[in-house]
Amino acid sequence: MKDIEIILGIESSCDDTAAAVVTADRRILSSIVADQTMLHSAFGGVVPEIAARAHAEKLDFAVEQALSEADVTLKDIHAIAVTAGPGLIGGVMSGVMLAKGLATGSGLPLIGVNHLVGHALTPRLTDDLAFPYLMLLVSGGHCQFLIVNGPDQFERLGGTIDDAPGEAFDKVARLLGLSQPGGPSIEIAAQSGNDKAFAFPRPLLNRDGMDMSFSGLKTAVLRSRDAIISEKGGISLKDQSDLAASFQSAVTDLLVEKSRRAIQVYLEQSPVQPALAVAGGVAANTLVRAGLKDLTSKMSVEFIAPPLPLCTDNAAMIAWVGHELRRIGHPGMTPLVPRPRWPLDPRRPSMLGSGKKGAKA
Repeated sequence: MKDIEIILGIESSCDDTAAAVVTADRRILSSIVADQTMLHSAFGGVVPEIAARAHAEKLDFAVEQALSEADVTLKDIHAIAVTAGPGLIGGVMSGVMLAKGLATGSGLPLIGVNHLVGHALTPRLTDDLAFPYLMLLVSGGHCQFLIVNGPDQFERLGGTIDDAPGEAFDKVARLLGLSQPGGPSIEIAAQSGNDKAFAFPRPLLNRDGMDMSFSGLKTAVLRSRDAIISEKGGISLKDQSDLAASFQSAVTDLLVEKSRRAIQVYLEQSPVQPALAVAGGVAANTLVRAGLKDLTSKMSVEFIAPPLPLCTDNAAMIAWVGHELRRIGHPGMTPLVPRPRWPLDPRRPSMLGSGKKGAKA
């Protein structure tokens, strides 16, 4: 293994403190993720100040554990890759400062990585997917379609103009009295519900393009819930399940239709191995995944969804980006300065909205 490059990755853009060791031949020697769910559960969302403090307390332990599980030391590492944005600035700063300290003390090269590039290149780590491919990043803080043409070449086709879908799942779960995170709890509640009980809107489907909106859908659920409470004096388990199922169906319809449009644009490039890859926690939703699989099958496009631990925030994807950038001689962010926003496609204007799980790019 001495002849194979090894990179230490560090990720702290939101509420997961992560460190990982990854080799250039796609072996994940270790991947440590310390979540902060219990710290934020009482607040109904991520509190930036609490997240930043937790990162500062946990990052060095995460790195130490990652090196130990990989059975390597800093002397065996060839470079350090760290998330430099976008995200909650306090958390990003915590990771960057630790990485700078490690790089200074060890003399190792330091690579500033865009968090979204980590998600976008994950299919390269897990499936060795060839460029160009279409990426749907669908999570608690981000939602956008990207044509990935290279490690540093991205074409954004569209994205959410307000809430991210994962953010909408969390907010709707709170409206219905379900536990956090909202995605899994809504999916469970929806299993016994009628997805046609409520005619929720499918925002922006009547507008050309791939941009999406989820805020109005969340408001529609709120109004329906309030109408039920006003009529019945409360909300039953059946009402809760019907609302969850109808909401989940609306989100799925939105994502599938917008994906269809994005695939059509992507196929105009005549890719040799056409593929739609997904990443982000919402990609774990059974109904969403089934809808996207059915769509790609009908359009003769391969469907790739990395394992869930690599879909959600992790440091293995950050380390892998380090390998990809070094392979093409790209230095990463220079100078390395923490950024709350960092668009992948500078030719397109930044998406609106900040999002509870980090700034959208």
